[in-house]
Parts: sequence; C-alpha cells; structure tokens
Amino acid sequence: MNKLGILTSGGDAPGMNAAIRAVVIAAQQKNIETMGIKGGYQGLIDRNIDRLTPFNVEGIADKGGTILKTSRCLEFMKEEGRKKAVRVLKEFGITFLVVIGGDGSFKGAEKLHHLGINVISIPGTIDNDFAYTDYSIGFDTALNTILDSISKIKDTDLSHDKTTIIEVMGRYCGDLATYSALAGEGEIISIPERKLDFNTICSQINSKIASGKHDNLIIITEKMYDIRELKKYIEERLKISVRTSVLGFIQRGGSPSAFDRILASKMGVKAVELLTEGHSGLAVGIKENKLISIEFGNVNNILSDNYEKFRLLDTFSTFNKGDQVLS
Repeated sequence: MNKLGILTSGGDAPGMNAAIRAVVIAAQQKNIETMGIKGGYQGLIDRNIDRLTPFNVEGIADKGGTILKTSRCLEFMKEEGRKKAVRVLKEFGITFLVVIGGDGSFKGAEKLHHLGINVISIPGTIDNDFAYTDYSIGFDTALNTILDSISKIKDTDLSHDKTTIIEVMGRYCGDLATYSALAGEGEIISIPERKLDFNTICSQINSKIASGKHDNLIIITEKMYDIRELKKYIEERLKISVRTSVLGFIQRGGSPSAFDRILASKMGVKAVELLTEGHSGLAVGIKENKLISIEFGNVNNILSDNYEKFRLLDTFSTFNKGDQVLS
C-alpha cells in the first residue's frame, strides 16, 4: 500500500484541520495510508510520524489550529537537513507528501520536490499573501474575527467620540486590513501596498472631524509603524485623544468559518487527486471559484492582481477628498 505524509508548517491557520481530514479521507478512498507528521519539517527530521485514519480525524474540521502541530525548522533550511528529511520519508515508505502552510512552507516543499519527493502544497495562511490564489485557508476566519473586534471597538468609539488605531496581521500583504476596513467601515486604511505617512493620516482625520465625525477608525497592517509613535503624533498634531488596539494572535485562533472549512476540504481532496495522477511540485489554489494548480516555480512569479483592492481603496480615498495636508 502506498503511503502519504501530511504536515502543517509555519503559522497556524483556521481550516488546517479540515484540510487534514479531507486528505486522510480522500487518500483512504484511493487505498493510500496516511501518515501524520507532527511539528512541521522539524517533526519530519525528528521522525515524529504516526498513522492517521478517518477515525483519528473525526470531529476535527471545526477546530482551529492544527492537530499536527507546527514549527519553524532552522535545520531544514540547510541542505543536510533536507537530505535527512528525504531519508526519513523513504524510511517510513512515504511516497507522497502534502504540505499545508505559507510561503516558507512552500519553499521547503519545492526543495523536497527537487530532491525527488512527490509533493503538493496547500495554502494555509491568514495573511492571504499568495498572488496565485484568490484565497488561502484561514483568511476568511481571521477576517471575521477582526470584524467582530472592530464592531465592539466602534461601539465605544461612538460613545466617547474617540479615534482608534487598530493594527491587524498580514505581514507584507494588506488584504486583512483592506477587507476588514471595507466590511467594518474603517475610515482610514494604510497597508504595505499603499502606505500613508503620518501627515496624510492626520489630514484625513482632520477632514472627518471638520465634517462632524469625531469617532474615526484607522486600520493598519502590522510592522508598518511604531503604533505608539503614530498615536503620539496624531494627538500632538490634532489635539485629540487616540486609542490603540493591537489584535495580535487572537486573529489566528477560533473555529474556522464555513467558507474556510469547505475551501480546505476541496483543496485537500484536490491535492490527493494530483498526487495519484502522477503530479508533483504543484500548489493548489482557487481562482474565480475554481480549483487550480500551479508549479512551485511560478508561485512567486505571478504579479499580484491588486486592481480590485486598489479600486476599492481609491473609492475610500475619494470619499476622504478635501483632506488638505496639514502645514
């Protein structure tokens, strides 16, 4: 009987468990035994591998995080570490491998592919920072978690006529900030793709205040500013009180949304189908509501289609026109 290994790597994302479940069930239907690799690439090197059955994965689709655990592995970044991983896969008789994770996980999978391992990757990251796919597993759940927080913050902002800066995750991708601002009625959006300077942010706030709106929401992507410096700058420039809220890891946890569970399940089945059809070195994705697959080498070579995102941001910018840069 053929064996299929599955691991989750990098940051956890809601929906990973649903993908694991789908892979196990789809593999069993093709008479393939599934081996769960615990702790990502480090777990592979350490031989932390156990058999997974449909019974093992029953009832996990609605759970956040990953039952296989995850980690970042420095040893795997070196050639000898990767060769050791290959030896372990062969030792356990694993002929197929499914990797669920983000950019770093994909790069690791590509290295294994070049070493002769049959591997398919599934995008699991709340950042949604892959250009080749419309959505990655976990993005929708994280977005809804952010929206819940925004709703609560807006209630108290309105009550006290306060301005709040909310920092969301996303690293170098502004999807979480953009879509949470659009859905949560955030007034000012600053993302890595379109970063606002302090003066422009103050100008937009000032315009809102001049129009009679004193409760304003500024949504920014993490790692762009020192949020304390931004708060201080606004307060000193506009003579108003500003609150800050860094949502942090609360965005990663929680039960995955129905969308993420279904997306993860479809991608899990697709990964098994690709492997059993003789494919390797591919990443599963979704475009225009259709499952796709793309070679690892092209994942980062596709220009991000930000037209729709920027068009929506431009609409907000137009709404904020009349903002005069403060002297």
